[in-house]
Amino acid sequence: MDTKTPNSLAEVGIMSETPTAALTKVQEQGSEAFKDIAFGSIAGTVGKIVEYPFDTVKVRLQSQPDHLPLRYTGPLDCFRQSVSQDGLRGLYRGVSAPLFGAAAETACLFWSYSVAQDVLKRTVVKVKDGEDLPLGALITAGAMSGGLTATILTPIELVKCRMQVSGSSASPSPLTVIRSVFGREGVRGFWRGHTGTFLRETGGTAAWFGAWEATTLFSKTRIARAKNIQAAEVTLPLSQQMLCGAIAGMSYNFLFYPADTIKSKIQTGELSHTGIKPTFLGTGRELWRIHGLKGLYRGCGITVARSAPSSALIFTIVSNLKEAFA
Repeated sequence: MDTKTPNSLAEVGIMSETPTAALTKVQEQGSEAFKDIAFGSIAGTVGKIVEYPFDTVKVRLQSQPDHLPLRYTGPLDCFRQSVSQDGLRGLYRGVSAPLFGAAAETACLFWSYSVAQDVLKRTVVKVKDGEDLPLGALITAGAMSGGLTATILTPIELVKCRMQVSGSSASPSPLTVIRSVFGREGVRGFWRGHTGTFLRETGGTAAWFGAWEATTLFSKTRIARAKNIQAAEVTLPLSQQMLCGAIAGMSYNFLFYPADTIKSKIQTGELSHTGIKPTFLGTGRELWRIHGLKGLYRGCGITVARSAPSSALIFTIVSNLKEAFA
């Protein structure tokens, strides 16, 4: 009896401590999820305000009809014509939906990125408590995050693109676009172009988080070696954080840009000039046939350029808010 008593007491102790430990872990996860959503929303809104005029130019370049002469010769010409026709205000046409969308998208990205990491730690990659996943697993978590976010983002992007492409000062309101899409195509119409959004977000977000993690790790390791300390003890200067975020943003936009071009073409056109409802592969083939690779990367330069400050702000804001409220 005596030899069994300690084990029994230990088992009782475990039973009494497990619910408390589990509750504490749930509370910590809930707190982290709240931070991801709140800080991501703030960062996404700020980033969208900075990048939106460039995004408008990008969408107008992407959505030019293929069977007509190009209206814009490039980003600068598009910017000039847009400002001349409708002033700077016209470059912010349709910003209300994207502001909401940016807050929802960025919040979802950071929240689902954390969730994906937890899932990978429990099921695929075994790491000790407190240890980070290897870079390959973090890239996978980024892809999982982007795939989930694409489902939420597609309807928001459709409304945004429909409003941006209008060159008239009397552009439709978000509610007008929503009623039009629902009246013609029903609920499914809001997910037109989802294949392009899914490919862009899955691959792009993997590159986004992957580039951020890789560059921050490289920067911290370099500083740690110079100071003879552990990389985990390093806090990157603001300028380094901004640089890492900028590299991440450019990686996101450049690598999977053709998927975004095809998505914008599908979302801004009711039907193609041939009278056939556009599909992802069909639109891609048509663009390639008429314009080649250049057509798939139309507006890429301005997109990559605007993504640098936007992404730099997003990562810097989220990182510093998390540190401040740790």
